[in-house]
Amino acid sequence: MRLAASVLALLLPLPLLVACSGSDPDASEADPEPVAQALADGLAAGDLSGVALADPTEVEKQYAEIVEGMGDRSPRVELVDVVEDEAAATATLGWSWSITEQDWTYSTTAPLSRVGGDWVVEWETSIVEPSLRRGGSLELTGVTAARGEILGAGGQAIVTDRPVTRFGIDKSAVSTKRAVTSARELARLLDLDVAAYVDRVRASGDEAFVEAIVLRRDDIPVEVGSGYQRIKGALAVQDTLPLAPTRDFAAAILGTVGEPTAEMIEEDPDRYEVGQQVGLSGLQHRYDEQLVGTPGAVVTKVASDGKETELFREEATPGQPLQLTLDPRLQTVAERLLDPVGPASALVAIKPSTGAILVAANGPGTDGYNMATFGQFAPGSTFKSVSALALLRSGLTPAAAVDCPASIVVDGKRFENYDDYPAGGLGRIPFRTALANSCNTAFIGEHGRLGRRTLVEAAASLGMGVDHDLGFPAYFGSVVPPRSETEAAANMIGQGTILASPMTMATVAASVQAGRTVLPSLVRSHEVEQASVPELGTTEAEQLRGMLRGVVTSGSGSLLADVPGPPVIAKTGTAEYVPEGGGALRTHAWMIAAQGDLAVAVFVQDGASGSQTAGPILESFLRAR
Repeated sequence: MRLAASVLALLLPLPLLVACSGSDPDASEADPEPVAQALADGLAAGDLSGVALADPTEVEKQYAEIVEGMGDRSPRVELVDVVEDEAAATATLGWSWSITEQDWTYSTTAPLSRVGGDWVVEWETSIVEPSLRRGGSLELTGVTAARGEILGAGGQAIVTDRPVTRFGIDKSAVSTKRAVTSARELARLLDLDVAAYVDRVRASGDEAFVEAIVLRRDDIPVEVGSGYQRIKGALAVQDTLPLAPTRDFAAAILGTVGEPTAEMIEEDPDRYEVGQQVGLSGLQHRYDEQLVGTPGAVVTKVASDGKETELFREEATPGQPLQLTLDPRLQTVAERLLDPVGPASALVAIKPSTGAILVAANGPGTDGYNMATFGQFAPGSTFKSVSALALLRSGLTPAAAVDCPASIVVDGKRFENYDDYPAGGLGRIPFRTALANSCNTAFIGEHGRLGRRTLVEAAASLGMGVDHDLGFPAYFGSVVPPRSETEAAANMIGQGTILASPMTMATVAASVQAGRTVLPSLVRSHEVEQASVPELGTTEAEQLRGMLRGVVTSGSGSLLADVPGPPVIAKTGTAEYVPEGGGALRTHAWMIAAQGDLAVAVFVQDGASGSQTAGPILESFLRAR
């Protein structure tokens, strides 16, 4: 050791030797601790230029190569002890790396020797990690946390790991030229943008697997399953992904998972990074922190020959499940019923006893928009459930006689009944009959009985028009005091300024059935208190249920009369609207109903009428429940 130190001393620049001998005339009194401390500080900072080394530049380069695989992690390095023995000394260093939730800690030793009276660090790779040898390095690899499941009623798995197949080109198996040819063939087979996929294959490394598409295993077309095998370099890699039962299952509600967008990373770089799988929309996005879990990490020693040895592991913590009230079977039934409907459509089902949303289904015509709980449409005559409550509170009884003319004029605006309104239902009729037949003119003719806020308060009693944060996009509708007589008249029949979502009208039906204001819920962990609203009285609720039962037994909802099970109450609705961009008037088709502990609303954006368009869907749903 002394011989080596002497040789090293001869190689050092003369000015250093002079300076050292000048600064320390008594070599026996030199202290190795400042040198060891400078080493600890330099390792922590990644800057060894101030450390007494034979070749600081070369050592710093080696150190950078060793720790490059640790990414942006920097160690904390402390000098624990220095033991001196004549011309040699040993410094003990305490290392601590912040990996994820835990720290990776260990100790190493660094040899020091005297050179011309000064202490110099004898660099060894084991100073960084005790088992490292020359040419070795450290590598940090993330361990992905299992994403929390999304569960439905009774703990049934909605979003859970399901088998998928990743199709792509393995560039390590073919030449570069052949990889491009195979990419074209695979893109055509998968019906993808050929040029875009070929560009990605060209840009990828020679050993890369360039993924083209991921398909649910059950959704792989026969021609794809057999055809890819005839393409050189094409691979089908089996994997799992957290998915709902089908591609469209409650898709607008649940949302999607994927890599964060550039905008997300820019806005929150501490949370998002390239390659992560995070919630991008819907519930997956809103509850991402709960679902995503905490990633783990592995530190590996990579020897010069490529052999890897695990040095430290922190297991990932799985995400926590998100419990919903959706009933997977009923949701599937509803989506099957909406699947053939061309225009935008939705079906919402609520449990009146608890407010639990069992179904929030959107038809294919919505183009991914969540109309079920967040749509905003005129509810038409389904709103007469609310108007009827307001009139009951004004003193009108179900048996009271009201006028139902063919048309009525309010402030110069003519209102009429729907085209196939029964002629026998015109004239002086009981209020209950006016509701059963959905006589527009009768309701409009009675609007003068109401105070400015009577309709607003009746809507609130039935769960409409009062916003709550339910933990997901939910529109409770809009019912505001009228600004004119014409508006007041139109509001009575669910036109004018009245707006609602299918969830809103299902809530109205649920409140009538329950005899109290129902507050819908979907996310079990999201607690919300019912806002203060006028209480729904027992007598008026009974009267309202009786009148809505008449809609089924002798009115526009008669198609539900023979549905098996408890008695059904219902209300049909048709609402005129002008499409975006103008054009001829069109009509929304609505129907709401309740049977036992189930309340349902069906909406079709363009339909003939509530009973003809929405009614058959609702009937089929009740029969299949």
